Amino acid sequence: MKLFRLSGVCALATLVTGAAWGHALVLGSTPRPEETVESDALGIEIRFNSRIDAARSYLKLFKIDGDSVLLPILDAGSADTLKARATGLTNGRYRLHWQTLSPDGHITQGDIPFSVSR
Repeated sequence: MKLFRLSGVCALATLVTGAAWGHALVLGSTPRPEETVESDALGIEIRFNSRIDAARSYLKLFKIDGDSVLLPILDAGSADTLKARATGLTNGRYRLHWQTLSPDGHITQGDIPFSVSR
């Protein structure tokens, strides 16, 4: 009976872990979290650990004072990367919110805080 329970727990752990592996996780980004940018224009790039569905993804830029803008997704030339461009940035703190569809069918999302100081 103990062997059956142990193998059931192992099988469940494998299923849960396998599902988590399919989620798109950020490997690197421009800007980096908490980075200070010294320009009013910024090329944005977020690279994931797996293929993502760029057509069902979005990037939204929030200024801490409340203003926000949806950024058009640019062709990244890679199935694991989101690209966009932000212009007209003024001094202050920003939050880049990303959302994408992972290969396992789950939506993943997150935020990248950064500052502009010119």
